[in-house]
Amino acid sequence: MLNLRKTLFCGQCFRWRETAPGIFCGTVGNRFAVFSQQDFPQLSSDPFWHHYFDLDTDYAALNQQLAALNSNLQKASLHGAGIHILRQDPWEALCSFILSQNNNIPRIQGIIGRLCGGEENPPESYNGFFQKAAAYPFPRPETLASYSVEDLAPLRCGFRARYILDAARKVTDGTVQLEKLHTAPLEEARASLMQIIGVGPKVANCTLLYGLHRMDAFPMDVWMKRAMKRWFPGTKPETFGPAAGLAQQYIFDFIRNGE
Repeated sequence: MLNLRKTLFCGQCFRWRETAPGIFCGTVGNRFAVFSQQDFPQLSSDPFWHHYFDLDTDYAALNQQLAALNSNLQKASLHGAGIHILRQDPWEALCSFILSQNNNIPRIQGIIGRLCGGEENPPESYNGFFQKAAAYPFPRPETLASYSVEDLAPLRCGFRARYILDAARKVTDGTVQLEKLHTAPLEEARASLMQIIGVGPKVANCTLLYGLHRMDAFPMDVWMKRAMKRWFPGTKPETFGPAAGLAQQYIFDFIRNGE
């Protein structure tokens, strides 16, 4: 079963907060919502959230497939059970992971909040699943494409401003066609994203996995390189098969919280 805390705070998204123990609030698309794990039945019956939380994917079957590959992967998949790969907006995921470079989560959240014009405030009292139209949706690429680096100065995102603007312009003019990357061969999809200034293999793979639900993508940072060297020496990510990206998420979760 989906574990909301693990899923929302495993590093794949940045617009969620835990405002009280077990109470989560965040903005997705044009909706702002507040809910708890206990609201899961109501949440899952809403087509919008059902899709966002990827409830049609058989994660139990994927866990079994991954656990059968390697004893260390079995440990990681057992610890990470309940994590789903969210079906996020590709453009928002691309921008978010551009902003994540050499950054920490509180700063990333602050920059994204300023980029969106503010952050929603949860109701003063919590009485169950709550949602409304969001006042602060993520800005579209065609909006940002006309901005200058100076226009983005209030975001305080430093060198990343130039990268965000280049991404907006290349998506707007069709140089990078995000929707086509859902089905493009993985290497081709990665190369397309890496046309953007400042987008290297890690940001490209994060965008593919978390924004385009490409579970064959396997983001690698310093932590993952260490984990692969220690637990899976000589193993390439593609060894984990079509659910390699889910394996990556389980391994990342385990080295942060379970080892």
